[in-house]
Amino acid sequence: MTGSIAVGKSFVTSVFAELGCHVQDADVTARDVVKVGSVGLQKLVESFGDEILQADGSLDRAKLGTIVFNDKEKRELLNSILHPLIISAYDEQMKLWESEDPNGIGIIDAALMIESGSYKRFDKIIVAHCNPDVQLERLMQRNNLEREEAVRRITAQMSQEEKKKFADFLIDTSEGFEDTRRQVEEVYSKLKALV
Repeated sequence: MTGSIAVGKSFVTSVFAELGCHVQDADVTARDVVKVGSVGLQKLVESFGDEILQADGSLDRAKLGTIVFNDKEKRELLNSILHPLIISAYDEQMKLWESEDPNGIGIIDAALMIESGSYKRFDKIIVAHCNPDVQLERLMQRNNLEREEAVRRITAQMSQEEKKKFADFLIDTSEGFEDTRRQVEEVYSKLKALV
């Protein structure tokens, strides 16, 4: 499952989990691969310098975010470091799910799945999306950002319209939780029919 920043992917994923799907959030995986002492964190420091570390030696995600959101080359460098580590972690997780529940549904929630090319590894692609004005408002509120910075973060990513072209299933989160839940349940039923 994928979608642009602040479109409601986390809620969609939580509903899939409630329905019995195995879910993995890419943000959690991304944090795991850069824990203190990890190869991932070491590679980031080698590429971006010690200034991306907090006093306790952990990654200062906000500082790194500020660096990469405004520089396409640095964003690409970050992705080239993290994506192979994250994909490897996904592979391990999916093998575990398959061994525990061979007829289950596994969902990886990853914002940059299409950009990284990793979408090709999955059977079906679900794209969560919403009205662009709703997306902007959600991002400003969620991250306490000024409009200009929120717009910059949104435009730094592939557009929602472009992501939708890759979808086997679309979930429009514009109308709130209950409408979104209904759509997730419909997609879940369709996925169960494929298993």
